[in-house]
Amino acid sequence: MLALASAVPAKAEQLAKDLFGAKKLPAATPPASYGFYSKGCLAGGIAIAADGPHWQAMRLSRNRRWGHPDLIRLIERLSREAVQDGWPGLLIGDISQPRGGPMVTGHASHQIGLDADIWFTPMPPERLSVAERERVSAVSLLKEGTLYVDDRKWTPAHAALLRRAASYPEVQRIFVHPGIKKKLCDTVTGNRSWLGKIRPYWGHHYHFHIRIACPKGSTGCTPQAAPPRGDGCDDSLAWWFTEEPWKPAEGPQKPPARDVMTMAALPKACQAVLAAPAPPSEAVVTLTGQGGVAAASAAPALVETADPASLLLSLQPADVPRPTPRPY
Repeated sequence: MLALASAVPAKAEQLAKDLFGAKKLPAATPPASYGFYSKGCLAGGIAIAADGPHWQAMRLSRNRRWGHPDLIRLIERLSREAVQDGWPGLLIGDISQPRGGPMVTGHASHQIGLDADIWFTPMPPERLSVAERERVSAVSLLKEGTLYVDDRKWTPAHAALLRRAASYPEVQRIFVHPGIKKKLCDTVTGNRSWLGKIRPYWGHHYHFHIRIACPKGSTGCTPQAAPPRGDGCDDSLAWWFTEEPWKPAEGPQKPPARDVMTMAALPKACQAVLAAPAPPSEAVVTLTGQGGVAAASAAPALVETADPASLLLSLQPADVPRPTPRPY
């Protein structure tokens, strides 16, 4: 009997991306980020509404409008203050899953609720439908087939939006395509200190990627080193305009980390985050912004709250009902 049992292969450990991707609501616990941006999870996350006074969230079916309360509040603030700078409103891409963790598709980072993608396409005056948000594409700012910005698409408002985002002390990095970084280096005058936060990276010509530092109280969050001093308009930027960064990788390619990552690779706290009860509904942990607006057509109605994070903290685990499946 023992010999027969030993011949049966052990069940493969389930991938972390499948476990976290299956969670439709956050962990009803105090807010905390665990691990590093590309290997961790999020407790006590809140969502940004599908529609706000100065934003529209895109790709609603992905359920990636969640983040640490510090990040969600910062996005709401950016949406308001960018309007003052002449930007008509934000189109918000992926932030994180309800409990963070690796995603089934897409990003390597965005795992601890401290990363957010904002489209370079300005928000249109009309409210997009749910279907349109799945179909409409962001517009690249590059000249086709080059590494350089298309001056027919680039405006001073793009630079002002990036300047505003970089002005917040909690923002540590903003990732953009090297061509966009070069455009800023070539055109920004006056105080250029904020350019040091603008970091060149592959992709990121359709959107920019905001990353905030580990929040206070998130002792399990692994910080990233601060960006190098200076404005970054130096030899490190020139490297991106050589052949080396764009050479195809040679030899067999390893699968993306998310496709092999199990719970054993994540901080131990992520087990508790995964097992934690959920809040009673998405609405009670959704930030709608000052005044609020109606949710996108065919999306659930969202209730404005003064501070979703405080509601989340007030919930007692024993009193939290199990959530019903979230409609799509």
